[in-house]
This record gives sequence, C-alpha cells and structure tokens, in this order.
Amino acid sequence: MTSRFRHVALIGKYLPRDPATPPATHAGAHDEVLDTIADFLRAQGCQVSLERSALQDASAARYPVLSVEEIGQRCDLGLVLGGDGTMLGIGRQLAPYGTPLIGINRGRLGFVTDIPLKHYQVTLAPMLAGEYEVEERGMLHAQVLRQDQLVFETQALNDVVVNRGATAGMVELRVSVGRHLVANQRADGLIIATPTGSTAYALSAGGPIVHPGVACWVMVPIASHTLSNRPILLSDTDQVCIEIVAGRGASANFDMQSVSTLMHGDRVIVRRSEHRVRLLHPTGWSYFDTLRKKLHWNEGCV
Repeated sequence: MTSRFRHVALIGKYLPRDPATPPATHAGAHDEVLDTIADFLRAQGCQVSLERSALQDASAARYPVLSVEEIGQRCDLGLVLGGDGTMLGIGRQLAPYGTPLIGINRGRLGFVTDIPLKHYQVTLAPMLAGEYEVEERGMLHAQVLRQDQLVFETQALNDVVVNRGATAGMVELRVSVGRHLVANQRADGLIIATPTGSTAYALSAGGPIVHPGVACWVMVPIASHTLSNRPILLSDTDQVCIEIVAGRGASANFDMQSVSTLMHGDRVIVRRSEHRVRLLHPTGWSYFDTLRKKLHWNEGCV
C-alpha cells in the first residue's frame, strides 16, 4: 500500500545511539525503536523528519530535524511515540496548524496514544493508506489576569487546575460562569477539564467520565470544605472566571505548564480555544473499547 501522507514527523524522546553501549541495554533498545519506526515509515513511501526539541544531539540523528513550527508548516502527519503527556504537549502546539496526529503508546495508560507499540506495523500500514477515523478534541484557552494585566496565556488539552499552596490551608475561590456567580468555594483547589481531561486529574477528584463527543467542560472541586459542592457539567461556550480570594501560595497548572504563584485578586479566565487537536484512529476504533481496556472494566466477567 502507498501512503497518503507525503511527509511524516516522528515525535518522541530520541536518544542517539552510543556505539559503546551494548544493544541489549534500555538506551540501545530505545534508539532502535525510533529508528525502526522511521525506517518503516520510509518503506511506506513517506518522507520522515524528527521533532527537534526531543533530541539531545540533533547532529547524530539519522533523519532531518524540524522544529514544531516547521512540522506544522511542512508535514502532513505527526506520529507521536510516548504516553499521553507527550501527546498533550505536541497536540497543543500543532493544533493551530491542523496537523493530524497518531499516537503509539509507550506510557502507562494511553487514552490518546492508543496504538500498542508491539502492533504498530500492522495497525499503521492501513492508516497510512487512508483507512482511519478522524476525531477532533476541543481545547481550553486560559489567561491569568493580575489587576487586569495579562501575565500568562496558554492552551490546554486536558485541564486547568487552581491549587492551594504546598504548606498552606485551603484556598478560597470566587467562581463565575459567564455573568453569573456560582459560589465562593473553600477547597484544596478547582479543576476545569475538557472531555479529554475528564479521565485525568478530574477523575481522581471524583468527576465524571465525559465522552469526547460531548461539547462541554466539567468543573470539579478538589476536597471542598462544603460537601454539597459537587462536580458540574458546563457548556463549552461558557467563560469561567476563577478569582483568588484568600489562601497563600495558590498556583495554576495548565496541562504541564504552571504559574507557580497566584496573588489575591488574580483571575484565571478559561474559555473555549479556537483550535482543536485532530487525532487519527484505526478503523473501528471505539472510545468505549478504550475505557474498558484502560480502566480494566469487566475483568473477571464471562
């Protein structure tokens, strides 16, 4: 089969092979995996490039090296080798370019990197030939305002989390949705999660699992002082404002990006991003299959 993708970027941690390192070591095996996948892509008729920031020594790479911006401008497909964290990071950056992404799982769970490494050849070959399903995941656009001055701005695919300080007690947050006050909450923090992020921190804090096809966010308090403060689903057309009212050392986290300290009066503004992450899955892929496998549902059932 001939690939429909002319130029594929291989994204993941790449460690150039040390000739003095025995092939059986972990580092040698890691190099071999990346190189083998790159060779497989070239055999399918693809031009292959490697993403620059993951390389320790770009001069030792066997294939051309591109920045994320160059990948977005030049490549037809990003092949992500790693865990969900790797996909979160590159997904945010490539979303403005509309570059489709395929995930090969080398992490633990793999909710969005859903192709097992040991099956990548048999799974990828038909996908490269055009046999795949397209799924788009919404993102959050977040800002931190201090006295109406913008101090931080970013995108998040999973969630925006406001946390209490490491050594302090609870943080008090004034939460508004649109023009409407929701509540003043005293808690360890608050999570605003996309459906993608509903299976991450929000799930461990007691939030629901949300199908990625639902146009909503989930707002989940973390260890709220008021037991009636429960997770709530919000329309993704709403704007959420989280203002720091009291508590020392509060911080905000946007996927893996952090603002280390928030001051009283700071506001975290969350709205829907204009960009979406485009994921490609094997034909017949099902979100419910993913949940059963990753969360070990029905184990022991006949």
